[in-house]
Amino acid sequence: MKYILSIDAGTTSSRAILFDKMGQAKATAQHEFPQYFPKESWVEHNATEIWATQLKAIREVIDSEGISIDDIAAMGITNQRETTVIWDRKTGEPVHNAIVWQDRRTASICDELQAEASTFLTKTGLVLDAYFSGTKIKWILDSDPSLRKRADAGELAFGTIDTWLIWNLTEGKVHTTDVTNASRTLIFNIHSLEWDQELLELLNIPVSLLPKVVSSSEIVGETEASVLGKAIPISGIAGDQQAALFGQLCINPGDVKNTYGTGCFCIMNTGEKAVVSHNKMLTTIGWQLNGKITYALEGSVFIAGALIQWLRDQLQIIDAAPEIEALANTVENNGGITFIPALSGLGAPFWDPEATGAIMGITRGTQKGHIARAALEAIALRSRDIIVEMQKDAGVHFANLKVDGGASNNDLLMQLQANILNKAVIRPDTTETTALGAAFFAGLAVGFWKDEAELQTIWKENKSFQPQNDPNTQDCIDLWEKRIPKVLK
Repeated sequence: MKYILSIDAGTTSSRAILFDKMGQAKATAQHEFPQYFPKESWVEHNATEIWATQLKAIREVIDSEGISIDDIAAMGITNQRETTVIWDRKTGEPVHNAIVWQDRRTASICDELQAEASTFLTKTGLVLDAYFSGTKIKWILDSDPSLRKRADAGELAFGTIDTWLIWNLTEGKVHTTDVTNASRTLIFNIHSLEWDQELLELLNIPVSLLPKVVSSSEIVGETEASVLGKAIPISGIAGDQQAALFGQLCINPGDVKNTYGTGCFCIMNTGEKAVVSHNKMLTTIGWQLNGKITYALEGSVFIAGALIQWLRDQLQIIDAAPEIEALANTVENNGGITFIPALSGLGAPFWDPEATGAIMGITRGTQKGHIARAALEAIALRSRDIIVEMQKDAGVHFANLKVDGGASNNDLLMQLQANILNKAVIRPDTTETTALGAAFFAGLAVGFWKDEAELQTIWKENKSFQPQNDPNTQDCIDLWEKRIPKVLK
């Protein structure tokens, strides 16, 4: 057996990647699927379209030149978390479009339940928010009395996208999810590791609707031969950010990874301890491996790569996002500019949805390069805001920051991040860390890789950015801390 097949079921596309024994991607296929916006702040997917595009991607990589399905040892799945699908157990047909993690329609349900917010937080580690699956399940069942009746009769099934794909891959024989995805539903107790009856009653969700919860690395079933031409063990499952944490081999308490995409997703391994955050970070399950739970703290920066897109599309100071690095390098420093990227409010640790963005310190000497450099600094500074608070919450100090995502390829941004954190920033050789993490989980379960020690021998860094003694760095931080309160409401 030569390969692990990794399914990366994202928010806008379905991907399939074959990884070899050295953790190198040998074949990749990707297909986008439509996004639906039926009302303002509503975001939906057609679950059948997700399955069709995912199946197409899987078949394409299996059909790649030099690849045989007999060479595939196992399959791992990573997915957009929180997105909610409910379907008929007999027909396999969804009863409603999938409600996407970005969807805000259930905010009013969260408002009605605010008196129970501490109960949800204590048991799930999550703030009571429309982001998570629980209120989405309630909304779908409440939207049609017949759906509520069918759910109570045990005729319907709920799942996040991993569960939906496994159901289809096994032709309805396996209804399961893993602890990482379950920990993002608002109805899973991350301490007792079971669906919580009190939370289910608060949201009026029947337990018969829910999948079996398994570890992140174990054989949960196998694909039906009629689907792919051969039965392949399904042996790894993890939500996308947890998969990336493991794909970066952040396996010790205090290890941190940051994904630089549209926003930044930062997760810190906290080991066997479920750390309660005092800054509204999320306490979540990192993974379950060999019976042992690893917990994590997670924080998000709403605007990161989106800030560069804004400079491209609205200010038009660049024609393409990669040009930002060259423009920022036309100046030696930010020229006194601070760019506060509150284009959609500010998340942790400020939690001010009414905050607006600002470019401060403009003079007649301000150039486009100063604004570009300040924008890159803003991404690094917002990441610092979260990482510093995570350290305080967890009571541990991290040795370095591992990075991935599209913007991690910007060398100047990574150097600025190293300077601002005063820590090494390490970019891996394989940037497909989310899919790689799912492959690692799957491969460990079937003996493709022996253990985490073997994984460490194949994980390679692309570049390490060491902090430099740049006198501009402290000035940049001081200006940030002085100016950011000015945009808070």
